Amino acid sequence: MIKFFLMNLLLSFIWVALTGSLFYSNFIFGYLLGFGVLWIMNRNESDQRYFYRVPKIINFFFFFLYELIKANVQVAYDVITPKYFFKPGIVRYPVNTTTDFEINILATFISLTPGTLIIDISDDKKAIYIHVMYLKDKDQFIKTLKTGVERKLLEILR
Repeated sequence: MIKFFLMNLLLSFIWVALTGSLFYSNFIFGYLLGFGVLWIMNRNESDQRYFYRVPKIINFFFFFLYELIKANVQVAYDVITPKYFFKPGIVRYPVNTTTDFEINILATFISLTPGTLIIDISDDKKAIYIHVMYLKDKDQFIKTLKTGVERKLLEILR
């Protein structure tokens, strides 16, 4: 998988050098073009993980960007208006992760969203304690995290 990633980066840099246009958009286009070339060249290989993970990573990036903007707007609206809408609470969130790396990445992405903060991880590593600034329904919050961030992250990592 690392081999395909490095080859894809090399193809991107070759594209940028050939076009002579050193812009992010040109590099991204070269990356996508190189991804397509590598995918066509390696369709019959047994290791196809790279070609399934890259679209999932791009999907997760846009999903997390949307969630980040939504949370920032919610916090900013609460700060600007004279009435406070927050309802803080602490949630015990059961995780489906198996390794320390997965727990760490999940906790990091949960903490990056405004309005949430990781307080602690249980000793058996089966639950994360999260302080939530806008907790209307605990079960809905857990379901949203399970079907959103955790599911998409575990699809990428496993």
